[in-house]
Amino acid sequence: MIKRIFLFILITFPAFSQNINVNNIEIIRDNYGVPHIYSETDKELAYGLAWVHSEDDFKTIQEAYLAGNALLSKHIGLRGAPVDFLTQLIRSNEVIDSLYGSIDKKFLEVAEGYAKGINRYAKLNPDQVLVKKLFPITPKKMLKYSFLQLFISSEGDRAVRAIFENDFESLNFQRRNELGSNLFSFSTKKTKNGETYMTINTHQPLDGPTSWYEVHLESKEGTSIIGATFAGAPCILTGTNKNLAWTHTVNRPDKTDIFQLEMVKNSKRKYFFDNKILKLKKYRGKAFINILGIPIRISKKYYSSIYGPTLKNKTGFFSVRSGSLFKIRGLEQWWKMNKARSFDEFYSILEMNEIPGYNIGYADKDDNIFYISNGLIPVRNNKFKWTGVLPGNTSETLWTEYYKTHELPQVLNPESGYIYNANHSPFKSTSIDENPNPQDFAPNMGFETFDNNRSTRIFELIESHKSIDYKVFKKIKYDNKFPTPFNYNFMDVNNIMEMKPTEYPDVADLIEQIQNWDRSTDVNSTGAGAYAMFYYTLADKYFYKSYYDRNFSKSLIADCLVEVKKRMKKYFNSTTIKLGDFQKLVRGDKEMPIFGMPDVITAMNASTYKDGKVQVTHGESYIQLVKFSSKGTEIESIISYGSSDNEESPHYNDQMELYSKFKTKKMSFDKDYVLKNARTTYNPK
Repeated sequence: MIKRIFLFILITFPAFSQNINVNNIEIIRDNYGVPHIYSETDKELAYGLAWVHSEDDFKTIQEAYLAGNALLSKHIGLRGAPVDFLTQLIRSNEVIDSLYGSIDKKFLEVAEGYAKGINRYAKLNPDQVLVKKLFPITPKKMLKYSFLQLFISSEGDRAVRAIFENDFESLNFQRRNELGSNLFSFSTKKTKNGETYMTINTHQPLDGPTSWYEVHLESKEGTSIIGATFAGAPCILTGTNKNLAWTHTVNRPDKTDIFQLEMVKNSKRKYFFDNKILKLKKYRGKAFINILGIPIRISKKYYSSIYGPTLKNKTGFFSVRSGSLFKIRGLEQWWKMNKARSFDEFYSILEMNEIPGYNIGYADKDDNIFYISNGLIPVRNNKFKWTGVLPGNTSETLWTEYYKTHELPQVLNPESGYIYNANHSPFKSTSIDENPNPQDFAPNMGFETFDNNRSTRIFELIESHKSIDYKVFKKIKYDNKFPTPFNYNFMDVNNIMEMKPTEYPDVADLIEQIQNWDRSTDVNSTGAGAYAMFYYTLADKYFYKSYYDRNFSKSLIADCLVEVKKRMKKYFNSTTIKLGDFQKLVRGDKEMPIFGMPDVITAMNASTYKDGKVQVTHGESYIQLVKFSSKGTEIESIISYGSSDNEESPHYNDQMELYSKFKTKKMSFDKDYVLKNARTTYNPK
């Protein structure tokens, strides 16, 4: 009898893994190793996503979750301690426990499916586990990482650092805007051919927890989407389904505030608030460092006030308050965006207001195009100046409400037929006469008002065409020229174009190269090579020194060029250097010259490599070009390296050649096409 029951279980419930039927999950890897996952349910789909991403980059997924669960220092020691303290400071355990019941039960099933996929992979590959204490992964552990990331994306980490360093001036310091992204959409009002276009063009790190992973997801519960996600996320974070597409760029309205508490004299933890005396809650954050291979636990005190996480420095007690500290359903909102079928449905999902930031660009098969500067922006008291440290002793500064989605800067279906953003002002997101009016928004919302090189160039290219077909659309996407004049939002280097070479004989040849340059950042351009070496020298040597005026003078530029010339002679034995000889795309045994520079449309940012060269580490990462036409939804895509972080995989760096030549690969919802281009087909375990 027992044998019969056991046999019945085997027949009726084949290949189950923790209540997941893996036989319902089909994984098809295409010729580039991109996974196409088909399943019965969304929960099974999430299991499949967790499985394939673990196959390709289990280490990064773990490092992400370690950071979100205050265990990163267990893995990397002292370097992980600041992140572990930050995770504890924002009290993710308490917040997630208190709000967990508000999460859609259907999304929790998806999160559970993803967690089970990660845990199953870890169980079958114990040699790849970094810290045993992290496991098993649970939905709450996943949410802790999301909670941390969205706090950081709200610039909460900058606020915490300012308190630690007692340097609040740094919050007003305009940073280099070299890591931003682009988005633009065109309706038939601009294409004039019955086709609607959108580009997904995020500029992210090429490696690490916020680098992109491409995947195609299909379930019989209505999910059908091609796009990209980050390590540890159970859904697509930017992509295209059969009906619509959306993407993000980083925005920087004022999402986070710092408050100085008024402490009661001779009291260590009491502070004034209105006519009351309140007491700080005290906690102790823990982290680990390794000394001679021995893990040593270290700790630091932190506090919580009525405003939020609180720290003490040499001048007093300061609290941080951000909308991201009161929301935990961001991943749920993204998952629902995956499944949206129309603009109205998509917009209603945005009204959840759980994602605390990011510009959103949108296009769909019904020819709708849309832009919004999204965010959890507090409704603040106009009595106060919100750009500095606020008094933390009055309910007048204790905001509790946020602007609703329809109250944020946005553009829907403009007559111009286009929307765009390149991390610049939301008040410059379409044609001049159709832009949102800054007068309609409270100044203390803190929206950007500047342009940059990318936004300037995108606008002038769009406006130079009466109509835009797909060929022109791609040409705009892959444009790699600076505008004239340069329009950095964080510095002015235009004096370099006004310098008379004869007045600077030591660097006259470099000045002439740059001044005669066509401003394109092609690999074979010597003008781009000279300018790139100038840019990185200027940035590294002068930019972060506050005593320099960032409207850089001719004399300082000349001094910088002297340094550039020394480096050219030392490392290249020449003063005529092509950009591709200086700047490389490198992974594994592949090294190739690469286009782009910070703040051109095809943006690239590089770090020191070897022999005087630089290696691209941020910039053009996941690219998706979308066309909605009578043929349906058509997609091209490319990623900087390949689909796998496993050095032994043939897909570790197999997209680099296409990427470096501005080429793409076709992606399709047609399963017959997917099967025709299949490299392997299998089920997870």
